[in-house]
Amino acid sequence: MRPREGPAPSKAKGKTVAGRTPGGGRWPTRSGMEHLERCARFLRGTLVRAAVRRYLPWALTASMLAGSLLKELSPLPESYLSNKRNILNVYFVKLAWAWTFCLLLPFIALTNYHLTGKAGLVLRRLSTLLVGTAIWYVCTALFSNIEHYTGSCYQSPALEGVRREHQSKKQCHGEGGFWHGFDISGHSFLLTFCALMIVEEMAVLHEVKTDRSHCLHAAITALVVALGFLTFIWVWMFLCTAVYFHNLSQKLFGTLFGLLGWYGTYGFWYLKSFSPGLPPQSSSLNLKRDSYKE
Repeated sequence: MRPREGPAPSKAKGKTVAGRTPGGGRWPTRSGMEHLERCARFLRGTLVRAAVRRYLPWALTASMLAGSLLKELSPLPESYLSNKRNILNVYFVKLAWAWTFCLLLPFIALTNYHLTGKAGLVLRRLSTLLVGTAIWYVCTALFSNIEHYTGSCYQSPALEGVRREHQSKKQCHGEGGFWHGFDISGHSFLLTFCALMIVEEMAVLHEVKTDRSHCLHAAITALVVALGFLTFIWVWMFLCTAVYFHNLSQKLFGTLFGLLGWYGTYGFWYLKSFSPGLPPQSSSLNLKRDSYKE
């Protein structure tokens, strides 16, 4: 009597058989997890440093000034990135706060609850996203109003022939005109604010230690990779804005508003007891105070 044959073994370690992973259908696979961990280690070593939080604001300001001078003195030839319809601008920068909000929400919740185990403290820390949303909304509305009250409608992009009958940007564009006002760079503002906020929140990783076999480890690792790459996209598109779009004064004001939003929260208000607070770290308050005094 022939023995019953079992299922054919997989031919190579780490490959799937009949749609199943070697871990019995679990995700991610061992090799996939190793790749995620490798990326996460690189990003943690790059972004989760006190020096990065301290010098990134200065680096952004310097690159904005250098890029603006390059644009004025020796403009770069047009490229894919100088087209406002490029994929990074349309699907990422235009939705920069939505991307930042949606990735920071689970990251803050998981890491803060893992460290403290207190739902109340987690909700308090999640309120940083409400504060950030308020900053985003107020600043973009302010920029729009400034452009409206300082602008006029023209017949051509060369600013010829004022159309005085059109008193708003929307009405002007609807009638085929060209509105020109002081257009503070919303990209410079938002990309600065989002990049600095992500770097501040990722500082919690100094304290986070998880069991590799636990699903929490996989979730936090994936979020670290996503937030790290998002930060690089924000910084890269900030540089593209500096060399391709707006004039120096518009980018300067936009960047300053982004820096003000970041410093007013993480550098001042969040150090107080009546605030959402800083990410939980060993002696985080003292370290933060010292870093801003230098």
